[in-house]
Amino acid sequence: MQGPTHPAARILIVDDQPENLTLLEKILARTGYEAVVCVSDSRLALQVFEETRPDIVLLDLHMPHLDGFALLEILREHVDPREFLPILVLTGDISHEAQTRALSRGATDFVVKPVRPVSLTLRIGNMLETRRLHEELRGHAASLEQRVAERTQELESAQLEVVHRLALAAEYRDDCTGMHAARVGELSAQIGAIMGLEERAVDLLRLAAQLHDLGKIGIPDSVLLGEGLLTELEWKIMRSHASVGAEILSGSSNPLLVMSREICSSHHERWDGSGYPNGLAGTDIPLSGRIVAVADTFDAIISHRSYKNAEPVHVAVSVIVKGSGELFDPSVVDAFMAVDFNSMDFLPDVDDQVSPASVNAGQVSVSNQ
Repeated sequence: MQGPTHPAARILIVDDQPENLTLLEKILARTGYEAVVCVSDSRLALQVFEETRPDIVLLDLHMPHLDGFALLEILREHVDPREFLPILVLTGDISHEAQTRALSRGATDFVVKPVRPVSLTLRIGNMLETRRLHEELRGHAASLEQRVAERTQELESAQLEVVHRLALAAEYRDDCTGMHAARVGELSAQIGAIMGLEERAVDLLRLAAQLHDLGKIGIPDSVLLGEGLLTELEWKIMRSHASVGAEILSGSSNPLLVMSREICSSHHERWDGSGYPNGLAGTDIPLSGRIVAVADTFDAIISHRSYKNAEPVHVAVSVIVKGSGELFDPSVVDAFMAVDFNSMDFLPDVDDQVSPASVNAGQVSVSNQ
């Protein structure tokens, strides 16, 4: 008799007749299979199955206590759907009904009793080879998934670096530290999280908000860095940065760039419709733009620029509160006021606990362009 192709394969036999178990064990031993476990009480089959994790199961159908049909269902519930576990039914019942019931419950093939050794061992060998190939393919698929995941992570890292560098390119025009974009991104993300945005949306907002002033790349230094008041023409040029940034980011289906474009074109819109470039009002302004409008204004007030000195945090907060319902979405302002400013490392020193009760809503005039 030809030796087995998989001599180390684990084989579980479940049959209530001890003489059948003895015969099958001898046939398999002569063929060269060494890891054979026999169970005569079907009620113990699942326990032995879990202990041995066999590569193939030989199963009788008609047994007391727990018949083969019921055991098929139980075993399939304990097998990973991605795993191919061959179950070879050994039975004297070759009726169409029995075969249909067994196959529908997960049986792989049948061998009619009394078994013929050659036929039995050939079928076992074929099933074990099929299982090996299946596991090999599954391992290959897992390896491909890992490589795809690694490549995706590399692409995402590259994407984040590009976003960061684009933000720096814009911010270095009028912010010697280049940190305004990062601060606006972080504050926008905190506001979004407080407003209940999903984690993925918060992550996108943190990145996309950093590109809010990308359009400043297209603004001449004479306008962007001027120390005096802007003329009407210069102000028109300055306002164009919102449309320029949106145009730079247009035409992409990438979620990050889609949100970035949305923010570029809407973060200077105002709740009452007095903003630019499109004069949108209320909830017609995208939520991302409404959030960044608050974060950008706040950080512009506490930041030094060529045309203004930095203001204290409490002054910036008072401006945001005063603008609620006029310049800013009240719900965004409420979320902004729930941010723990004292825990934000990038802020200047906060001398007093910032809260609605401590805000002095004085007259403050500031432009965040």
